[in-house]
Amino acid sequence: LLVLISSLFSLSSSPVVTLKPNSPIFRGETVTIRCVIEGGDSDWEYDFHKNDQSVYCDTKPEYRISPVYTSDSGEYSCIRKHRSVQNDSEASVKIVSPQEPLYTGDRVTLQCYIPEYTDWTYVCIFVFRHNAVITSTSVSLVSSLLILQGCFSFCCCSHGGYCVPVANSPKATLSSDQQDVLTGDSVTLTCTVESSGWRFYWYRHRQDSEPVATTSVSSYTLRQVSVSDGGQYRCRAGRGDPVYYTQYSEPVHIQVTDKIKPVVKLKPNSQIFRGETVTIRCVIEGGDSDWEYNFYKNGQSVYSDTKSEYRISPVYTSHTGSYTCMGVKGNKESTTSDVVQLTVSYLQSSVSLRISPNRTHHFTSKSLSLTCDLKGNFTGWRLMRYTETGVESGCSPNWGSITGSTCTITPTVTWDSGVYWCESGSGQYSNAVNITVSGGNVILESPVHPVTEGDSVTLLCIYRYQPHTNPKADFYKDGVLISNQTTGEMTIPTVSKSDEGFYKCKSNQIESPESWMTVRVPVSSTSVLVGLVVGPVVAVVLLTIFLVLLCRGKQRLCETFTIH
Repeated sequence: LLVLISSLFSLSSSPVVTLKPNSPIFRGETVTIRCVIEGGDSDWEYDFHKNDQSVYCDTKPEYRISPVYTSDSGEYSCIRKHRSVQNDSEASVKIVSPQEPLYTGDRVTLQCYIPEYTDWTYVCIFVFRHNAVITSTSVSLVSSLLILQGCFSFCCCSHGGYCVPVANSPKATLSSDQQDVLTGDSVTLTCTVESSGWRFYWYRHRQDSEPVATTSVSSYTLRQVSVSDGGQYRCRAGRGDPVYYTQYSEPVHIQVTDKIKPVVKLKPNSQIFRGETVTIRCVIEGGDSDWEYNFYKNGQSVYSDTKSEYRISPVYTSHTGSYTCMGVKGNKESTTSDVVQLTVSYLQSSVSLRISPNRTHHFTSKSLSLTCDLKGNFTGWRLMRYTETGVESGCSPNWGSITGSTCTITPTVTWDSGVYWCESGSGQYSNAVNITVSGGNVILESPVHPVTEGDSVTLLCIYRYQPHTNPKADFYKDGVLISNQTTGEMTIPTVSKSDEGFYKCKSNQIESPESWMTVRVPVSSTSVLVGLVVGPVVAVVLLTIFLVLLCRGKQRLCETFTIH
């Protein structure tokens, strides 16, 4: 259907015809047709025609139709009559060029002809394609138009004017950038209606409820959504006063689910010791290969992979910290897991032997203290030693005095040399220490216990009669000179397994006895526990190893030692 609004006007006083609204008009709206005269007087009157039939005449220049129906569609004309103008005049259109037939792409010149009104010069020309307006020109006697593909007919509206199509009430179309969202995400709804000048109304659950929002733009964004924001959404648009509404859109369902919270699992989940292998696993319920797993230590990212495991091997005390994880899948992400605490400890036996002075070589006629440190409620402990006279127990009164858990040997003599260890009544054994008491004037101070690869070690050459000054000394490893030091000490900043061996020093042409230094490579706690927390049989095997070292230069001791 077409509504044709036209006007007749003279060169000296031209009316301006307006249509409100001037965009597509829908059934139920209010339409105002207005003829505006600038410089007019009371001799003018306005006659509005529909399909060449008068429908309204007034001295006021407006014709208001409310509400408008499809039956109001038609060809309207607004005639501004003066006493000197009594009748309408018919107009026709002529194709000036080119001659027919016309082809796609041709440029056509049209002329509007009004026989009885040669003094009227401003008219409007309309071009129709299948009864729909394609284009129009305004206030021109002759106009050139570009022909588009299809069938065309030409008409020249009587008295000039312009055409507006009328259609049924439009229906809004609702779309969403995503429909399955996680809590905390954003989702944008878009309401589409042909033409412009609309306000948009947004509804959730029921279309007859109050709108949850009204916007002047066609989009509505829900930010930081929660589960309660889920449901069916609709929209519609409205314009004018009173408001003319479009039809409701079809519903769009928005599904909001809680973000997945991963769980961090630690393996092993018991006490972890230096040198072990630790696996930190990020468990996401329903997780698959599309997830990327991010691991954090104390809030800082340390590892990211499509695999859900972060493996640390070997683990060191520097790995101690609070670990969390989260998953990322496309533009979605999980929440951050709860914290799991990783604590890496040095492995220690529940019973340990402590020496003071803290060295394996000692001078005769001095004092030596040996303390059994017991962790836990152990009873019936005793200090044991193996010397040239065999296995001995009970510090006092055999070879020293006892105070609490400390045995003091004073004065020391050479036959105090031997292997010392502690035992508890529950069958726990400490580390064994090989002690040498020397009657010479120079000894080497070296670590009592095995050192770990990567540690720093200092060897000190001590002179009997200058205990507080360190004389110039030469240092040997396995009988080979390795260092000359003016300070009497040698430091190995980073110990490796190749540094393991027998060491001695020479000062003022006096050599110290050799001392064995053991370098330990970090191993799993299981291996270390087998070596440290053992029963009596395995303990004897360990003591045998120390005695083999003690045998060097002490053949008699080796010959008299018997394992029972």
